[in-house]
Amino acid sequence: MDIVKIENIEDLVLDIDDEKVLLDSDVAIVYGVTTKEINQAVRNNIERFPQGYIFEIDKETKNELVKDFDRFNKLKHSSVLPKVFTEKGLYMLATIIKSKIAIQTTINIIETFAKMKHLSKNIKKLSNIKDEKEQQSIMKKSGEMIAEILDDDLETNESETSFELNFAVLKFKHTIKKGK
Repeated sequence: MDIVKIENIEDLVLDIDDEKVLLDSDVAIVYGVTTKEINQAVRNNIERFPQGYIFEIDKETKNELVKDFDRFNKLKHSSVLPKVFTEKGLYMLATIIKSKIAIQTTINIIETFAKMKHLSKNIKKLSNIKDEKEQQSIMKKSGEMIAEILDDDLETNESETSFELNFAVLKFKHTIKKGK
């Protein structure tokens, strides 16, 4: 199963009120439906979206988004204030939106978040492990997870691709060798 690549959604993620969110129109694109369908689904299931799952941005924030991002020009003359979804809100929305794309996208997002959480645990574990064989095993598993998250769309000129990640406790270099 393919997982959502971070680079495919990272440009859509906004930081509003110290919360990582996706605008309703961006959620619609990711789920393969219209913004109207997203907002109708929320209205029809409002009890599923308690505080912290979804919120409406204020006019000042909307104007700032329009000013800072060309992709939000369509909001410039809209009298409707957009809604934004937190991670919890996206998961809840996934239980309502039934398009095939939405279902697959949700599965992919969940798989990606799960792999990222597992990778984070491995990195924390590495800082406490003294046994070199155990460290190598964890680093190998972590490298495989990173490759799975990032590798599908990596372009290579040759048969080998390397990337480095610098974490607080360690510097991680992973090389992907393509077989013939």
